Amino acid sequence: DASTMGKLRSFYVELLDPQQVYFAGQTINGRLVVELDAEMKMREIRLKFKGLAYVHWTEQQTISTGKTTITTTRHYSATENYFEKTVPVYGKGLGTGDDNQLPPGQHVYPFTFTLPPNLPSSFEGGTGYVRYTIKGTIDKPWKFDHNTKRPFTVIALLDLNTQPNAATGAQNQESKFLCCLCCRSGPISGTLSLNRSGYVPGEAIHFNAEIQNMTSRVCGCFVKLNMTTIFHATTKSKTTTTEVARVVHQDVQPGETETWTGDRLMIPPLPPSFLVGCRIIDINYYLELTVDPSGPAIDLHVPVHVIIGTTPLRSVVQQYQTQFGMSTPETPALPSPGPAPNPSVAPTDKLNLPPPSYSECVFGKTNIREEDDSEHTRGEMDYAPAYTYYDWSKQSQFQ
Repeated sequence: DASTMGKLRSFYVELLDPQQVYFAGQTINGRLVVELDAEMKMREIRLKFKGLAYVHWTEQQTISTGKTTITTTRHYSATENYFEKTVPVYGKGLGTGDDNQLPPGQHVYPFTFTLPPNLPSSFEGGTGYVRYTIKGTIDKPWKFDHNTKRPFTVIALLDLNTQPNAATGAQNQESKFLCCLCCRSGPISGTLSLNRSGYVPGEAIHFNAEIQNMTSRVCGCFVKLNMTTIFHATTKSKTTTTEVARVVHQDVQPGETETWTGDRLMIPPLPPSFLVGCRIIDINYYLELTVDPSGPAIDLHVPVHVIIGTTPLRSVVQQYQTQFGMSTPETPALPSPGPAPNPSVAPTDKLNLPPPSYSECVFGKTNIREEDDSEHTRGEMDYAPAYTYYDWSKQSQFQ
């Protein structure tokens, strides 16, 4: 009822860690704040820490039975739980029974929660997500509970130096004939090559492309970075492709061969490849050359698989340091954002890497209201995960 809504002036979860980006194994420090204008009867106040992956989509199915057709909606879903822990901060859960009166004023309940090891990165993909939340509940007997929710970002480290193909070049070539019967048209062919496959957000992909247009039509061409996500429900999988960024080249005239070099595609903040630790969502990235003939025709696609990580290749860091006239000092260590540095990394591998910043995902905010949230649930309902981002254009980071 309105009177109890009116009593609760504010109710929110506050995170006290400066970045508000966490790694598996780290401890979250925060507080739950309750502000009352009048005394409120309640059973208890509790916090729930939750991490899960969830995939869901629907498909229409039409079944014909003689004269009638029936259209049904089929649901496909899967869930993977990482942790769920409820912690009482006031009332019954602390042994004071069912009838508690919280006096007016501000009440602050500090908390810490240690994340388990081996968590996948936060990801909001529409059809599915990996999501981490802290929910506060004021449990009221015989009345609606009050809830507030706070999402937070977890980043799983993907070190490009541990990925077998990250430092090696990659190339692909495709060609096709526009039509076989109508006119004697030659093929369109395209080649796309990269000098390495592994990148971190904030870097640029330098690519070389060659387009051969043996047709009688003008061909448009561009290179784009695609994110391909596979969502695995229990009985079926669904693939979506999202364009992240593109670079456009001038048209290739009929009969011409065009060599395209010197352009680059900047990588914005993105989730790391593979979404390691989540078995029901897979993420892969492809740099793709597209040649688009004018008129009715199917485009030529030339994809090359790339890996987006959170820790850059050593060879690339050394290159940047040379470029900025920096000698590599012996002492500084590779920043270790994780809970414990990796003891297997030999000191000779340490580089004075600029620390990453964390930036909101390029795809922007998503509504994170779930089935157990009502329209009265307070807190941050529009949320975007933050991902590792290296701004290497700022030379001062190396000093």
